[in-house]
Amino acid sequence: MKKLRLAVAVIAAAALCPFMAKAQIDLGAKAGLSIPNLTSGSSSNPINSGWSSRLGLDAGIHAEFYLTKRFSIQPELRYSSQGGKKDGNQGFVPQGQLLQYFQATQQPVPPYLYADYKSEAKFNYLMVPVLAKYHFGFSPKWDLYVAAGPFVSFLLNGKNETSGTSPIYADEAHTKPLQLPAQSFDNTQDIKNDLKKANFGISGHVGLAYHVNSRSAIFIEGGGNYGFVKIQKDTKNGENNTGAGVVVLGYSYRIKNK
Repeated sequence: MKKLRLAVAVIAAAALCPFMAKAQIDLGAKAGLSIPNLTSGSSSNPINSGWSSRLGLDAGIHAEFYLTKRFSIQPELRYSSQGGKKDGNQGFVPQGQLLQYFQATQQPVPPYLYADYKSEAKFNYLMVPVLAKYHFGFSPKWDLYVAAGPFVSFLLNGKNETSGTSPIYADEAHTKPLQLPAQSFDNTQDIKNDLKKANFGISGHVGLAYHVNSRSAIFIEGGGNYGFVKIQKDTKNGENNTGAGVVVLGYSYRIKNK
């Protein structure tokens, strides 16, 4: 299957090359706000649920190849912040001193424990989308456009930051407290090795550009991305998909006319 996908990609690139060689070309750069979240399916794993959006950076560069006046292909290279945050009751996998507590009290170790604290999962990816773009071109100065297409992404780093102090419970309803003092959750943990190194999905946006002159333009875009891969290697750590809303400002410059 991987070889088939690679073959299809090579054939598609080869088919487009003659058109791109003759195409009008714009280069651009953009940066703005990523508003990522972690979504999950129907799994009952408590680590999957309770995530809300966090804020991060989205920035990138692109080359736009015009195949016609209104239609273009736009490969991009982007830095994309992903992840999510929680605040309040949440489950976690027992480890370290908590495992020793259950061994000392000769109690069975539950798959998850619960406490009230804050956590923020921060994942940063190098994302490579290839977008099909359509320009409505309703004015010489203004250009409204839409773009969408697949992406592949590669994990740069991943960490989980937690804070707060809370008693620990053996159940989500907090009816079975452990006979321990309240525990501090102030910690930053590198979780890159717990995450899959690559992802793929779909990305898209709507944009509005203002042409300053015949070559230069400034633009604003709003859109998002969604990854199809469950990012955790081990399901005990959750089964979540990445995704983000994105708002960026940018500048493009035409380096080649037809």
